[in-house]
Amino acid sequence: MRLRNLRKEKGISQLKLAIDLNMNQNSISRYETGERQADYTTLIKFADYFDVSIDYLLERTDNPKINR
Repeated sequence: MRLRNLRKEKGISQLKLAIDLNMNQNSISRYETGERQADYTTLIKFADYFDVSIDYLLERTDNPKINR
């Protein structure tokens, strides 16, 4: 998942992201390392937060834009 790259590009710490999304910092770390898989609700939160598509988050496309 591209979560770590998106977070670093925005200059956001794991803790800030966790607070902004009402999550645990440990969970953010586990998503970034692949120890844990995000469920649909969490993927939507990440996609909305970074304004990218879920496909981009999951590396199914290199186009970050949301196709609507």
